[in-house]
Formats: sequence, structure tokens, C-alpha cells
Amino acid sequence: MKIYTKTGDKGKTSLFGGTRVNKSHLRIDAYGTIDELNANLGLLRDNLGNEDLGKILYKVQNRLFVLGAILATDPEKTGVKLPAFRIEDIRFLEIEIDKMEGNLPPLKNFIIPGGHPVVSLAHIARTVCRRAERAMVLLSENSPVDGILLEYVNRLSDYLFVLGRQLAKELNVNEITWHSGE
Repeated sequence: MKIYTKTGDKGKTSLFGGTRVNKSHLRIDAYGTIDELNANLGLLRDNLGNEDLGKILYKVQNRLFVLGAILATDPEKTGVKLPAFRIEDIRFLEIEIDKMEGNLPPLKNFIIPGGHPVVSLAHIARTVCRRAERAMVLLSENSPVDGILLEYVNRLSDYLFVLGRQLAKELNVNEITWHSGE
């Protein structure tokens, strides 16, 4: 099987279930941004140097493939079998956030991303995650999107923010705090 099919050469693509849509379709934007997030998490994982955090990110990447598959499916096609997305996936992120926050000083100011390339990668992933969330919310205004998917992406952006803080601590990097008027 060749990687190129030529079926998208005129700006259309197929959803799971066979429905043809424009590549500018809200559903394509939503799952495309999830794919971009997944690639950014791969880059972050490759640069971490922390095996435990790498395993967590790998698990998240696997869940993002499931999320992307769900978003890539025409909701009108009922015969398409998809992997399940579970509340436990959200709870997993909350547990990991709580673990990290227990080791971090209380947040008193906004954090300016930076200080170390790995910390910056976490913040880049966070901002892509927020963009994916916005794309999913926009899609949900026009087509059904399971609320658990929106909750997961929202929680994932929280996780990535706290991960950036945790990485700064592990790398002995001072967090750069924002102060108005400076």
C-alpha cells in the first residue's frame, strides 16, 4: 500500500465511515490539532531525560490517538467501531497533577514560558492543547462532541502547565514570573 492515494489532491478527505469533507472542515481542524499536539508531546518526551514522566506522556499520546480517531469519525455513521474513552483517563491526569503540585511552591504569579528548552517544550505543548480544545469547542457548536473528550483536553492542558513547573524544578531552573508594569 502506498502512502499517497491522490484522493485528497483537490482539498477533500474522508472521515472514518467514508464521508468526504473539505480539509478545512471543523472536524479535520480539531483532529489535526490533536495530531499536532501529539507530535509536540513526542518531541517533549524525546527531550525529557525522565523515564517516569516519559511513560506518562507515552500513555497520553496513546489516548490522544483514540481521541483523534473519535474526532475523525462521522457522527452520523453508527456502524464504526471505536475504542472507548473513559473517565479514568481524566482521573489519571488529575492524580498526576496532584502528585506534582504537592512538590511545587504555591503559584503566586503568572509564569512566563521559558528558562530551559524542555520547560519551553512543555509550554508549547500546553498552548497547542488549548488550541485543540478551542477547535473542539467550535466543532461541538455544529456537531456532537462527547463532553468527556473536552474534559480530557482541558485537564491535559492543566497537566502540561504543571509539568512545565515540575520540569523547571527538576532542572533547577527558576520559574520566570510575570509582574505587570515591568
